[in-house]
Amino acid sequence: MAQFSVIDAPSNLGLRPPAPGVVPGVYKLAGALRDCGLVSRIGAEDDGVVTPPRYLPDYVEGEETRNGDGLARYSVTLADRIGLLIDRGRMPVVLGGDCSILIGCALSLRRRGRYGLAFLDGHGDFRHPGNSDAVCAAAGEDLAIVSGRGEDRLVNLEGLGPYFADCDIFAAGMREANEFMAEMQEYGIEVVTAARIRTSGTREVAGQIRARVSGAQFDGFWVHLDLDILDAGVMPAVDSPETDGLDFDRGRPIVWRRRRSESGRRRHHDLRP
Repeated sequence: MAQFSVIDAPSNLGLRPPAPGVVPGVYKLAGALRDCGLVSRIGAEDDGVVTPPRYLPDYVEGEETRNGDGLARYSVTLADRIGLLIDRGRMPVVLGGDCSILIGCALSLRRRGRYGLAFLDGHGDFRHPGNSDAVCAAAGEDLAIVSGRGEDRLVNLEGLGPYFADCDIFAAGMREANEFMAEMQEYGIEVVTAARIRTSGTREVAGQIRARVSGAQFDGFWVHLDLDILDAGVMPAVDSPETDGLDFDRGRPIVWRRRRSESGRRRHHDLRP
């Protein structure tokens, strides 16, 4: 089995500011995991950091994507670094950062052939110009982008888009109320919600994912994991915490204990400022 190689990709370019003058804090994630000894605990090689461009908090009117130029450049740089590891026979473990880092990961794989995608996320991240007028923050659009829907400078880097075919994607963990789930299924993306995972069990769903994204027709597969697949009762340290997620023990539902209502809460990457 190939040795793991850990790369930090501490980008927050795909998010809008959580409040005026406040920078999204997801850039701290990789460092926090390293502080917990992740690299040594998984027996990985340390391959350093891919430093992102400067985060620009102000939305530029007329821009399709916040920080779009920076995202495009960073995705290519990240793809280059991941590619070096793959060519050395390593198994890259990329620590974000927000979900827009998936673009660079996907580009690196697409350069090398056909790959499947296991998209483990509490949200569909499938907002795009064809279904929303609130497009501008790539962290809420990454699955749409890597499957060819969105701004050309992101969806077709090096003329290689789409990076994943719809039929090669398995999305698991989103909540039942996701507004874009039906559209994803119409395009042929396999979807299993968090509720279905709790009913079927993680072992069964893992088998379904493997059957979908691996096989002789593929050169390999990529696993994208956003920890908001977990219920906010056990994992509140995410950009967009949600109820009705999984826990650490067989995917059982969590009793939501926070006092204040979350009914009107907006995700940081949902809307234009």
